[in-house]
Amino acid sequence: MSLALYSQLLVDPMAAVMPRRIPGAPVCLCVLCGLPAAGKSTLSRKILGTVAECGWRAAVVSYDDLIQEQAYYTQMEEEHSNWKSHRQAVLQCIEQFLERPEVFGEMPSSPLINGSAWQKCVSTLLQPEGLNRDGMPLLLLLDDNFYYPSMRYEVYQLARKLFLGFCQVFLQCDLETCIRRNQSRPGPIPVKVIMEMEKRLESPNPQRNLWESQSILLDSTNDVTKCDIQRVIELISTALTNPLSPAEDNSEKKEADRLKCAKSVVHQADQACRRLISEAMQAAREHQVPPGDMRVLAARLNECKGTFLHDLRKHFLQEVVFLQEEDISVEQVVQRALRRDFHDKKDEILLNIMRNQKT
Repeated sequence: MSLALYSQLLVDPMAAVMPRRIPGAPVCLCVLCGLPAAGKSTLSRKILGTVAECGWRAAVVSYDDLIQEQAYYTQMEEEHSNWKSHRQAVLQCIEQFLERPEVFGEMPSSPLINGSAWQKCVSTLLQPEGLNRDGMPLLLLLDDNFYYPSMRYEVYQLARKLFLGFCQVFLQCDLETCIRRNQSRPGPIPVKVIMEMEKRLESPNPQRNLWESQSILLDSTNDVTKCDIQRVIELISTALTNPLSPAEDNSEKKEADRLKCAKSVVHQADQACRRLISEAMQAAREHQVPPGDMRVLAARLNECKGTFLHDLRKHFLQEVVFLQEEDISVEQVVQRALRRDFHDKKDEILLNIMRNQKT
């Protein structure tokens, strides 16, 4: 099907169901996700050039440009909640712009967002011919890493709230290629940040998460092809003609379930940590670690456990809304967290104690 025909099909079907935003225009939020330097920005430029041929309005929402650099680097560290606030600020700006583009287009409503970058992002959409092209589709390409499903789920929730189309394009590129490309950039991201992100990266999984059904994977190790671009356009077209429907408001029950679920996760994680610490202590005894070092080992392992459980509860309370609606068990959440944030630190503490004993 040609791009022109896609546009023709998209002009009328949505007008009757549009909520408070640009009148009569179908809108799609397309998430571009993958490691830094995987090719998301290159893909977005090619998409913009393609959709312009059929009269679509489109803009790239680049998180790298909108969010300050320091917040970007600390997302891998303890300030996860700070990074989450910046992500939510971007989505808030998008929501307010869609509802009142003339008011919120020039300056972002949040101080967390780079004002000049926001103006550049929406400048083409604010031109008279951009706002008054009645019924022509509007495409927003959200360019970020989105390494956790919960980060992408926030965008899905916004699309569902506003009757928008939603889809995802995951750019799969091996770690070595991403690091090489990154190093050739004017302001490269620290390699350790990319390596840590690669450990945490979870690609869209429509089999597990039904809300990720409108997703495709592109191999971006080499340049994307015209066929790849056509697949993306078809995905976006499908999303535009099938907007999401808002969910019922049961916020009080969700809050109660959220706290209950978080408590269960932390309890099971605590039990698992105790078992792992017991195994580490037994291994130390078998290696005849002296009593004084055993006490140091126990103290360090328990300190590590306390930090892990504190961070897990803090992080999980932020992400549990996403997890509650998906087929993910508490056991899976606990095991994933242990692998990511506890096992390696526990092993490192034990090895250091044993090395000190030998010296």
